[in-house]
Amino acid sequence: MRRPLCLVLAGVMITGCGLTSGSPMADDVEPGTIGRGRPLEGADLTVVSKEFTEQLILGAIMGIAFEAAGAEVLDRTGIQGSVGTRAAVENGDADATYEYTGTAWITYLGNSEPVPDPHRQWAAVREADAENGLTWLPAAPMNNTYALAMNQANFEKYRTRTMSEVAALSKEDPGAVTLCVEGEFANRADGLPGLQKTYGMRLPAGNITQMDTGIIYTQTAKGACAYGEVFTTDGRIESMHLVVMEDDKKFFPNYNAAPMIRTDTMKKWPAIADVLDPVTRALTNDVARELNAKVDVDGEDPHQVALDWMTEKGFVKEG
Repeated sequence: MRRPLCLVLAGVMITGCGLTSGSPMADDVEPGTIGRGRPLEGADLTVVSKEFTEQLILGAIMGIAFEAAGAEVLDRTGIQGSVGTRAAVENGDADATYEYTGTAWITYLGNSEPVPDPHRQWAAVREADAENGLTWLPAAPMNNTYALAMNQANFEKYRTRTMSEVAALSKEDPGAVTLCVEGEFANRADGLPGLQKTYGMRLPAGNITQMDTGIIYTQTAKGACAYGEVFTTDGRIESMHLVVMEDDKKFFPNYNAAPMIRTDTMKKWPAIADVLDPVTRALTNDVARELNAKVDVDGEDPHQVALDWMTEKGFVKEG
């Protein structure tokens, strides 16, 4: 999703947004349902990710999959910002990452209008990025996009399940729809202004409270606002028992996670596609929320969370 961007100078991320030197992944894993025959034997692959929880987990998942298939993997996960992560793959400092289709389409490729259908969004990104030396493998079901959510008590009270129902409630009972949102979301065309326009809502300013992201979740859980802005794969949704509203008019862009691989690397190691595809297909919103919660709520290590999941799913076996 959207994260602060870092500047790139001469292909190297400047101080504060630096590409980490990295360290070899040293998981003692063997092929399970993926990597049989070790088709990546002899490959030296560098995996990168952004710095937030979900990305750290996805980067570890990718690296562990490569290890099981026989590759030597350099771990450079945790780069600050989207631009630095993409630049590392584009300029050859890294080979692969999990990226979001909406981020590529809007932030990198400069489009203002998202593609409503998730598969067509992915296909449009894949086609456009082919000219940039990047290959997009099939996307995961998980979609880390915006949504509004409410606590259980407010759900029992208002019984809204879709944004159209929220809009109807705002007309029937103007005081019922109170929002907790980030300042950026409150002012972006692809945030609250566009959302209200799409669904025909006109919320009074007094119904909208702006606050930091982390506070939104706790305030929504407490019921300080009826609806809070959330990210759909955030682990706190599950741990705080929030109910997510369906974006039934498909206003928000699709941010499906997909492997973004340097094309030169794919040409040399085409088996990467077969190694990653079963793993990617298993990454749903429910899985992402569960894994994210293990880190953000339970305090577990992102890499260990990824390894445990890969083992539990049978993708890899621990040696």
